[in-house]
Amino acid sequence: MQAIHSSYRSFRLIMDLNWDRVLYLCTIMFALAAGAFVGSL
Repeated sequence: MQAIHSSYRSFRLIMDLNWDRVLYLCTIMFALAAGAFVGSL
């Protein structure tokens, strides 16, 4: 039972770290798209 609990905590930590990276990537992509839109005006 403790092994399952430890695995779940490790999985949750990995998901938290990856969500942070996905947020950064989405922010960068949005900034690039906004810059391209402003540049095309």
